[in-house]
Amino acid sequence: MRTAEIRKRWLDYFADRDHTVVPSASLVSPDPSTLFTIAGMVPFIPYMTGEQTPPWDRATSVQKCVRTLDIDEVGKTTRHGTFFQMNGNFSFGDYFKEGAITYAWDLVTGSREEGKYGFDPETVWVTVYHDDDEARQLWKRIAGLPDERIQARGKKDNYWSTGQPGPAGPCSEIYIDRGPEFGQEGGPVVDEDRYLEIWNLVFMQYAIDDVRSKEEFRIVSELARKNIDTGMGLERVAYLLQGKDNLYEIDEVFPVIAAAEALSGRRYGANREDDVRMRVVADHVRSALMIMSDGVRPSNEGRGYVLRRLLRRSVRAMRLLGVEDRAMPALLPVSRDAMAPSYPEVATDFERISTVAYTEEDAFRRTLTSGTTILDTAVSRAKTAAGTGGVPVLGGDQAFALHDTYGFPIDLTLEMAAEQGVQVDEKAFRALMTEQRQRARADALAKRSGGVDTAAYESLAGELSAPVEFLGYTESSAAVRVAGLLVDGVPAPAATAPADVEVVLDRTPFYAEAGGQLADHGTIVLDGGATIEVDDVQRPIKGLSVHRGRLVEGTAALGDPGTATIDRDRRKAISRAHSATHMIHKALQESLGKESTQAGSENAPSRIRFDFRRSSAVPAGALSEIEERVNTQLQENLEVTDQLMPITEARALGAMALFGEKYGDVVRVVSIGGDWSRELCAGTHVQQTGQLGLVTLLGESSIGSGVRRVDALVGDGAYGFQAKEHALVGQLTGLLNVRTEELPDRVGALVSRLRDAEKELAQLRQSQLLAVAGTLAAGAELAGGTRVVVHDAGEVASADDLRALALDVRGRLGESEPAVVAVGGVAKGRPQVVVVTNASARAAGLRAGVLAKAAAQTLGGGGGGKDDMAQGGGTDASALPAALQGVRDGAAVAA
Repeated sequence: MRTAEIRKRWLDYFADRDHTVVPSASLVSPDPSTLFTIAGMVPFIPYMTGEQTPPWDRATSVQKCVRTLDIDEVGKTTRHGTFFQMNGNFSFGDYFKEGAITYAWDLVTGSREEGKYGFDPETVWVTVYHDDDEARQLWKRIAGLPDERIQARGKKDNYWSTGQPGPAGPCSEIYIDRGPEFGQEGGPVVDEDRYLEIWNLVFMQYAIDDVRSKEEFRIVSELARKNIDTGMGLERVAYLLQGKDNLYEIDEVFPVIAAAEALSGRRYGANREDDVRMRVVADHVRSALMIMSDGVRPSNEGRGYVLRRLLRRSVRAMRLLGVEDRAMPALLPVSRDAMAPSYPEVATDFERISTVAYTEEDAFRRTLTSGTTILDTAVSRAKTAAGTGGVPVLGGDQAFALHDTYGFPIDLTLEMAAEQGVQVDEKAFRALMTEQRQRARADALAKRSGGVDTAAYESLAGELSAPVEFLGYTESSAAVRVAGLLVDGVPAPAATAPADVEVVLDRTPFYAEAGGQLADHGTIVLDGGATIEVDDVQRPIKGLSVHRGRLVEGTAALGDPGTATIDRDRRKAISRAHSATHMIHKALQESLGKESTQAGSENAPSRIRFDFRRSSAVPAGALSEIEERVNTQLQENLEVTDQLMPITEARALGAMALFGEKYGDVVRVVSIGGDWSRELCAGTHVQQTGQLGLVTLLGESSIGSGVRRVDALVGDGAYGFQAKEHALVGQLTGLLNVRTEELPDRVGALVSRLRDAEKELAQLRQSQLLAVAGTLAAGAELAGGTRVVVHDAGEVASADDLRALALDVRGRLGESEPAVVAVGGVAKGRPQVVVVTNASARAAGLRAGVLAKAAAQTLGGGGGGKDDMAQGGGTDASALPAALQGVRDGAAVAA
């Protein structure tokens, strides 16, 4: 029975029994603190805990899940998999133990002709919680199971809770006896390999408190509405019904193993190590496919890093199977075809998915090429240093260098080193990583704190009765009081102009730089006449806003009252930029997919920098569509609102949160056009999108692996840019005497003619250069039995011309006796030297790399290369004759 059929039978069975079929939730958890959906009941937790009222009394689903704790065990056992599917049926205050057990027994043992699974009733064993006599009696009455096939277990195995105070209850698990060839008799309490668990029934009937561990808690009371939560492992049922020994051989997984066999020429089942590698490939390719189908892209953090690791482990496993070429183009389509019957989106969205995967494979193959040699060298040295009988250890500094310089992740270093019997000083590596992070945090803190010891700020905060109140959402000016004053980073009771000061107010309309939004500027005018011009506001510690600026008049003292006023025009321009950022984010996701999530931003007056996750360039057409979409929404003059709400409510509304950001229990949600755009955000915004005026996207570019950047202008900045572009177009149409719509064709024609002319000129220069090859070869000098040619070609287009001439001359000199050719020239103001040798010269000990390096040093630079051809360059063009003479002398001495 194919896996898709097992899935369909599950959903049909419960749909026929009045269960609402609920589609699988995304693998991407809506909780930013959780990477993936890890269990079938996760989407239903709010209903089980009572946070939300369920929209149905009965539900069923087949939930996509990913668990990452056991990635290193994948392939080594028959049960560990990264991606898996969990069949579930749920009751919210409707049927309870009797109904759940009745459905389970009927579906597991009912006939296949009736749409059920048809397991032999004599092979079914169950476990119950040792105090749950009700469940034991129901299994005896409904299923007719004898006492010896109903085994009791404690809280560790047969009791479920969230690990927090709330609902909990006993479990009953269903096992299938696979037969004596799989282990010893005695039921699941003796051997869980022979007796394989396929289904867990959770009877949620109690409220618990004082939770200290999975097994230590206090039962408070019975729940008024008892719930049923069950989970059946689809892959486990599939390999039992398909007569396989493990999940890697079922119909949704094994085709990738077959493809790996075809690529590698190795046979599955012939070698234990190869089998493990093929299983790793099959599991990881399928898991990566499903994760990418839900919009995740490879990155160096969070779920993106998990995906990157899965893809990289797959590529490396194929390398170990002897496949040096790209493997993903052969493997991923096979997994797509296996999964599409259950998840059609993997086929319809395959172009995007495959582009991401193939790009990641190409990048990692380059990493492997550069890093593997260095790792192998380090491992060899570690073995030598350990000597006979010692334990070889790779230093943490070497592992860190591989990570920091060559992009080699530590898990890959650990894995590859272990394969060669070498340990890694992971503790030292982690310490170096911590130091690097601390330096990064210190740099960020230095910006916020101005380099001042945070103890001064903590002391100030301790003197405040409450955190500094931010008034800027509604006020641009406010009555304030000086609550803290620092001069040169030191707390002071007063300061007299002129002086650079840092001021803490009891309340403020000034926005402190955060979330990509730049700080407000403005003035603080105290009642005594002192004036402070504020040009930066930072939060060096939580709850404390520090206003930095210049005291230009009077004396400011602690406790002085006054008025703080922001630069309203600057604030409006920044607010327009911040609202535009949200709109660009939303339009990007509409055009490019949900995976194009924000990775950073800067909201400055009339200007936006927006970073987002994407592995390939945004098509020019898509960028235009995004700009048009944003400006269309501006014309609709959508309302921009903000609301404080519990974070659980914000997530239920679909508000976007940035992964890795820390949020409190209560968050601020900024909505544009009701539900068109919703994000968790503490920044300032316009009231209507029409206030933005105009948004212009200037272009996009890569700023790192998997991260792109869009630069944009908004409001006055966009209008000014368009005015300049209009003027420029007018100038060009006037110069070329064409209409505006003809301009692209005319410019394209001119550029094409220019390129053709440059090619002709380059060919002419090269022909002239190569014309002297015969003369140079004929004039070769004899130095100690070696024929030597040195030539200064003067100004050249590039070093390519020098190489062509040197190779031509070497070819004319032949192999009858040793020959060295050195050709120099100046390309774009920089002197270059190319040195080539023939086979006879190399046999005599002459090395082009050595000669080129010496010449480059004379030029004030560096160089090198292979024994037969090398190149060097520098900055001192006047030293070119001396460099060439050095090659002549070096060849003569070596000869």
